[in-house]
Amino acid sequence: MTQNETSGHRGALRRASLEVLRAEAHDELRTVIFERLHAGQDPWEFMELLPTIDEFVVLSLRAELITADNGRQPNAEVEYRMLRQIALAYPELTSTVWSMIGRSTPLRWSA
Repeated sequence: MTQNETSGHRGALRRASLEVLRAEAHDELRTVIFERLHAGQDPWEFMELLPTIDEFVVLSLRAELITADNGRQPNAEVEYRMLRQIALAYPELTSTVWSMIGRSTPLRWSA
């Protein structure tokens, strides 16, 4: 298993560089924007709803943690620990993680 793959261990984060994760997030968001534009959606209606690059990275890492835990949806306490784990593993994402923790809306997003 390479260092860029999710480990089979419960709650393990892949150790890709933040630069790589941000590049992947940028590509994903570009694809989402392209698909929505291609479907005829008005960018003024959806652009503010999209996560930032760093928020997308956090959501992706969170999804990996959920997958590593057999897909179980976390309760509020586990959610907090998962996000804290992401902030500890990627210190540059700390401010993004804390801003996401402080939100009253759930941390779910879909294309």
